[in-house]
Amino acid sequence: MKYAQLVVGPAGSGKSTYCDTIKQHCDAISRPVHVVNLDPAAEEFKYSVSIDVRDLITLDDVMEEMQLGPNGGLLYCMEYLEENLEEWLGEELQPYGDDDYLLFDCPGQIELYSHLSVFRTFVDYLKREGWQICVIYCLDSQFIAEMPKFIAGSLSALSAMVQLELPHVNVLTKVDLCKNKDALESFRFPDPLEMRHELDKQTGPHFRRLNDAVVGLLDDFAMVTFTPLDISEEESVEDLMLQVDMAIQYGEDQEVKTQEFGDMPDPDGGGPDY
Repeated sequence: MKYAQLVVGPAGSGKSTYCDTIKQHCDAISRPVHVVNLDPAAEEFKYSVSIDVRDLITLDDVMEEMQLGPNGGLLYCMEYLEENLEEWLGEELQPYGDDDYLLFDCPGQIELYSHLSVFRTFVDYLKREGWQICVIYCLDSQFIAEMPKFIAGSLSALSAMVQLELPHVNVLTKVDLCKNKDALESFRFPDPLEMRHELDKQTGPHFRRLNDAVVGLLDDFAMVTFTPLDISEEESVEDLMLQVDMAIQYGEDQEVKTQEFGDMPDPDGGGPDY
């Protein structure tokens, strides 16, 4: 089995920092991991890039040649990637086989994951090629400062979950910079009554019915939970990787094979072979 994490989320949410952290962690435990840049507007990285979409197309070139702004140019780039998945990405992925593990560092425009087709086409292609994929949705921990912001972030994460239909791990990033870490626990598994109460306090009375509907939507799906990531604590990184490994079923096939070979009876009756 081949494994991949699709690292998505709003601009500035810490996706590249997440990839760098996971890359360093996996290097330390001798797990081979390769990072793929899918952002045509990226400029520099802390980690080494194994595959780079800028070899196919760059935002600067598109903006200059097509006379487009940054957002329109990025959408053009991603549509171009969608049209060239098999020809370009297929060739780039050829060297990677069984037990390889890729981190796809994605752009920060959330419409790419909420309602446009490019990443749905992308993940469908990877699944056809035998990749086991998990989505990592990064959300800046500053979103817990106010309940309306947290609700907005949760709805964006839910939209990506519905659009991509993959195992999904939501991550609160930049926890090491969060001043009120004690408040994080209440946002990991938010209580709907508390959410509605906080929303009502921070919005006008005419928003009460909308607040009820939004909180009810999140409660009915009961899928949006968050795992905090403090990159300064190794235990936090390990806990997150364990959760991702469980979601992606990483290593299960190797364990089964080891057990099968270990349990095989000796055809000669149990003695050593010389």
